Amino acid sequence: MFAPAPLGDPHVAVLAEAAFGADPGRAAAELPPASDALGGWYRAVVLGGQGRYAAARAELRRVCNHSTDPVLLSLAGSTEGSFLRQLGRHERAAAFDGRAAALILTTGARAEAGSGGSSEEAGGYRPSRADAICDALTGLAADALGTGRLALADRLLRRSAAAARQYGAGWRPAIRLGWVSAETALAAGDFETAAAHAATALELADRSPSVRHQVKSRLLVAAADAARDARGRSGVSAEDVAEQCRAHGLLPLRWACAMLRAGSGAPDAAAEAAECAAVIARAGGVLRPLGGG
Repeated sequence: MFAPAPLGDPHVAVLAEAAFGADPGRAAAELPPASDALGGWYRAVVLGGQGRYAAARAELRRVCNHSTDPVLLSLAGSTEGSFLRQLGRHERAAAFDGRAAALILTTGARAEAGSGGSSEEAGGYRPSRADAICDALTGLAADALGTGRLALADRLLRRSAAAARQYGAGWRPAIRLGWVSAETALAAGDFETAAAHAATALELADRSPSVRHQVKSRLLVAAADAARDARGRSGVSAEDVAEQCRAHGLLPLRWACAMLRAGSGAPDAAAEAAECAAVIARAGGVLRPLGGG
């Protein structure tokens, strides 16, 4: 199993556990305030994972307004891009991911998030420049996929994989690479390859500390099974994934899972998807209507 980095600041530890650990559904009122920009990024990740997009964007703005750290600034841009993609706004997401990539790729290799700040002093987890590079490139690949440019998505995924090897990225970029690789293969109609990428992502996620990454990886495995008309072959059920989304308060993933289940004819799934979309809209995230608009 991947070992989480040691965290000295108790506030940072709580935020990190919610963002990339076992407590992604921690209530917003129970999240401690961020003592620095790294904590603000963690808070944004937690809130976005719960579908609280307006609050998450406010945290990202604070990161950008109060940090000069190129790693955190790049991560803030790619995180905003991720939120926009979750809402179906791939063209807008590409602008944020492009700026994130331009910023981090022109930054010296010695840069690390939180350098010189309280997070470093507390011994907290600091995302690396390698992670930020891969986040931006994988995000751009997902943006290309969402606008129908599969060949470009494939090239960007290859570049992200090469960057991960070159710079030594960690577990999180590897899982995200697997997600977008699976989604690209699904879009291309290569369902067996999609299933293989999803299975790899799940294997990595199960060795990580992040419940959210585990749930999303299971969702992609279930989607690949459905696409190849082999529901249950992997041992992952969309109904089980839906229950995990509800249990952990992962509203955007719950919506995506409801859409998958609705496409498979599951009773009440369409109503659940509509309910999720309404709650997300009230929290500042309007989903793009299917088919554009």
